[in-house]
Amino acid sequence: MSESTKSTSKSEAQRYEEKRRREIREQYMLGVKPKRSWLEAEQRWLQEMDHKKSLETDIYHFEWLAKHLGRYQLCDINKEMLEKLAIAKEKEGRKAATINRIFCLVRAVLNRAHKKWEWLERVPVFPTRHVNNARIRWLTREEASRLLGCLPSHLRAMAKFTLNTGLRAGNIMGLQWSQINMANRNIIIHGDQSKNGKAFGVPLNREAIEILKAEMGRHHEFVFTYQGHRVRQCCTKAWRKALVRAGIENFRWHDLRHTWASWHVQGGTSLQELFELGGWKSFEMVLRYAHLSSSHLQEAADRLNGGGKFAERSLKVVR
Repeated sequence: MSESTKSTSKSEAQRYEEKRRREIREQYMLGVKPKRSWLEAEQRWLQEMDHKKSLETDIYHFEWLAKHLGRYQLCDINKEMLEKLAIAKEKEGRKAATINRIFCLVRAVLNRAHKKWEWLERVPVFPTRHVNNARIRWLTREEASRLLGCLPSHLRAMAKFTLNTGLRAGNIMGLQWSQINMANRNIIIHGDQSKNGKAFGVPLNREAIEILKAEMGRHHEFVFTYQGHRVRQCCTKAWRKALVRAGIENFRWHDLRHTWASWHVQGGTSLQELFELGGWKSFEMVLRYAHLSSSHLQEAADRLNGGGKFAERSLKVVR
């Protein structure tokens, strides 16, 4: 077996060689696993997961994690250290769901280091944060108008497009002209681009078409750009400042999708239609919006006033 030390110093290379020989001897003779760093694990993860749809999100999280775990060996990472990591993220104003997503990535890396790479004897217990999955936060049309007016032009176009299509942030940022059929007025979200792994079509209303026309000619591949480059982050400082100026609290970018869905239900769109429009994995996800409209129960309610046999029997019982 051979490996590069990536060192230009002969003495440094010799020290590294002695260290590696000692580690290998301990590994084979005593069953001691070689010590590997968090940064080594990050690098190997990225190499083996280059096919992953959410790899860019992993890279984004790794940049933050490197500042906190970069100087540690994998065997040094324990529950206490992970709890400090969660507290550090909370101090940045991040929500429980974001912290849990970061922990999911760390856990996946450590599990792989333990089970597949055999770099780690055991995986520590992970602290978790409680998440209220029933949360539905949406804007009134007046609030949405205020927010759009406070956003810079590139984020305004993206937010407005979300309010008209319900697309998730990743689909908005990665939207390509090749996915759009202006003649048929729809967008195709391919299976490798959707959260549930299934392709689906997104119809475009008049306002969405106008937004796309305004973006034409800015970039040859991507629809939404900033200073000639693809937008890779929605929840920027500019987004947070716009929320403050608009007087809107407790609102995330993903809540634009909730707003789109809420407006649909309030406008008379059936839950089945909304399910097909939004590309959800299960119908249960759409039931979160059922309380915003009772129109689907109107026919049942009207049976009491129908004057039929059911109404007559009910009246006799009441008398």
